[in-house]
Amino acid sequence: MPPSQDPSNVPSSGFPGERLGLPEEGIGSVAGFGRRIAALVVDWGLAMLIGWLLFDYHPVAVSASFLVLTAIGIWLIGGSIGHTILGMRVNTLDGRAPGPWRPWVRQLLLAAVIPALVMDEDQRGMHELLSGTVLRRFR
Repeated sequence: MPPSQDPSNVPSSGFPGERLGLPEEGIGSVAGFGRRIAALVVDWGLAMLIGWLLFDYHPVAVSASFLVLTAIGIWLIGGSIGHTILGMRVNTLDGRAPGPWRPWVRQLLLAAVIPALVMDEDQRGMHELLSGTVLRRFR
């Protein structure tokens, strides 16, 4: 099945990303939970550093720094700094760059936490489902 088709009507698969036409492992496969968490730790750490250096560690400033840092990174280079370090990219279902609006929708929903914890069988959180994106490995 081509990745551009909607996977919602496709039967269950044997591995995450199969319904999307992605490989089971390696380059182009769905990024695993461990990589996602590690990237989140990197990005949150950078946001905390920015919040500490520029905003006297104000919690709202740290959260805003995280949102802006990650959304702009996804928009401009296809992934946040954490994603890039850990070999991941955010793409649309048909493999294109996410463009300017998808990263903001994705990250605003991620900031709400709960959407990221509700995942489908392709390991896509609600923040990815609603923004039409998938986090894939590029190495």
